[in-house]
Amino acid sequence: MTQNLLIKSALYFFAWFPLPILHGLGTCLGWCLSLTPCRTKRIAAANIALCWPELSTAQQRKLMRNSLAETGKTLFETGALWLRPGKQTLSLIKHVEGDEIVEQALTKGRGVILATPHLGAWEGAGLYCAARFNITCLYRPPRKSGLEQLVNTSRSRLGGRYVPANTQNIRLLYKTLRQGRAIAMLPDQEPHAGAGIFAPFFGTPAYSMVLLARMAARSNTPVIFVWCERLSWGRGYHLHFRETPDVTNPADTAAAVKATNRAVEDCVRECPEQYQWSYRRFRTRPAGEEPLY
Repeated sequence: MTQNLLIKSALYFFAWFPLPILHGLGTCLGWCLSLTPCRTKRIAAANIALCWPELSTAQQRKLMRNSLAETGKTLFETGALWLRPGKQTLSLIKHVEGDEIVEQALTKGRGVILATPHLGAWEGAGLYCAARFNITCLYRPPRKSGLEQLVNTSRSRLGGRYVPANTQNIRLLYKTLRQGRAIAMLPDQEPHAGAGIFAPFFGTPAYSMVLLARMAARSNTPVIFVWCERLSWGRGYHLHFRETPDVTNPADTAAAVKATNRAVEDCVRECPEQYQWSYRRFRTRPAGEEPLY
């Protein structure tokens, strides 16, 4: 209870700080993490070494340090994205590139799947898509149940519908697509046991969801990737939309999952320091392999 209260108080306290200050505080936090032998740093360093072997040790260390700074920005900007009035929150998005492809896809009546990787300010991407396209999105309930109402209210206040990930709500997603509407999901989140297959991610097998590929194939629905890039010095955000036709492959789920991971890679290469390298993306290993973390 006390932890939940502290988290809520911090979110409300920082919600009205100017974005440059929030991102500056996040950068300072990230630099502190990079100097501390903490779990977050160890995971980020391990992932970067695995995914960017072509970089020198010094370059990997720099990417890790910059990535942790972006992780700090994620923490400090959350209050501003969740708790400010809708128009003020959306005004932080200074550029939008490619959203017309979503509009064009929706006119065909087959719905659209918006795939939002853990890249940049993904909460900002979700809020924009909720307001613009009235998305329906699955979510995993937060570990701290006392925060669930705040999270759901904040994410859905501009429109859209957020529902817990379960069998009933997966059926709801299919129904939403049949109605010609938009849904959203995180394509790079490790699924539960039995709900994924291994596919390369930056050259390393990663346990990857099949839901997105199967849903796209069964509904004959286009998949459009969206990510919200942070601009330097707290100047706001640049929202990107990109179509990925290879992900819709009704004949071969494994090929579609590989294409999904390649599409995530392509997005990450646009701004690699803004990817959440501290996420245990390779936690589940193929049989016989040693744990990576």
